[in-house]
Amino acid sequence: MLSRTASELYWMSRHLERAENMARMLDVAWNLSLIPFAATVEDEVAAPLKITGTLDRYIARYDTVQINNVMHFFSLDEENPGSIYNCIRSARENAHAVRGRITSEVWESINATWIELQNIRRFGLIAMGASAFMDWVKERSHLFRGAAYGTMIRNDAFRFIRIGTFIERADNTARILDVKHQIHAGQGNSAVDYYRWNALLRSVGAYEAYRELYTDRVTAEQIAEMLIFRAEVPRSLRSCVEMLAELLPAVEGDAGLDAKRLVAVQFARLQYGDIHHVFGIGLHEYLTDFLRRINELADTIQSAYLELV
Repeated sequence: MLSRTASELYWMSRHLERAENMARMLDVAWNLSLIPFAATVEDEVAAPLKITGTLDRYIARYDTVQINNVMHFFSLDEENPGSIYNCIRSARENAHAVRGRITSEVWESINATWIELQNIRRFGLIAMGASAFMDWVKERSHLFRGAAYGTMIRNDAFRFIRIGTFIERADNTARILDVKHQIHAGQGNSAVDYYRWNALLRSVGAYEAYRELYTDRVTAEQIAEMLIFRAEVPRSLRSCVEMLAELLPAVEGDAGLDAKRLVAVQFARLQYGDIHHVFGIGLHEYLTDFLRRINELADTIQSAYLELV
């Protein structure tokens, strides 16, 4: 496969996964902003800015961290490169460039999403409603993944779509868990803790999974264990890296040996890891190291497969 084609497919899926992840984070921030947490509400509203590393860019345009501004900044703001609007626009451009390598169902799902999004932006977020918009973004992302999984041949084109999804998802889960744990650490209000930890679980689509795997109360340690080490949970770090460890060796050709080695090492660390060790060295330190490793893997994939040589 041509490097340019692989790159378009890879970034198409990363942009769509990023849009869904952003919608999940905004949905949580919006719902928590409606609950009076007194002095701590600003931390929850600012969480998406910290998770995405865009706090400075936001502050340059707005004086204060306010929920309506944060919602616009991340949803329909054309000037924010990481907004849902720009993620979907980029994904549509990627898909158009490789129209002949994806099925008509995949193309139509992305193109229809872009057309609908332009209409939504024309009338504004208030007209649709914040929660309804976030649900719509998640549904459109699910439609894309369903179309890709259900209609595409299991070749390298399909593999690079999946690789992009799991690289983006692993990065997002680690960032959410890291920032949320720092915000919540040391909080003693059980009612506030209940809403915050449940909101974190919902932001990664894992609320029902937690209730099935753990029957007692929600704790930081069990949430961290589930989102890092539980292979059954689709957005856990182990689940994402395990899929990458299956996909990368299946890519045809001899290129990418460094990427395959890196993913094998990272998978072994998660496969044989232990939550007590994680908290022994510090959850923030562990997740910082994971983010370094997953971004090193992404850079290696980029240089091995996605750049012209």
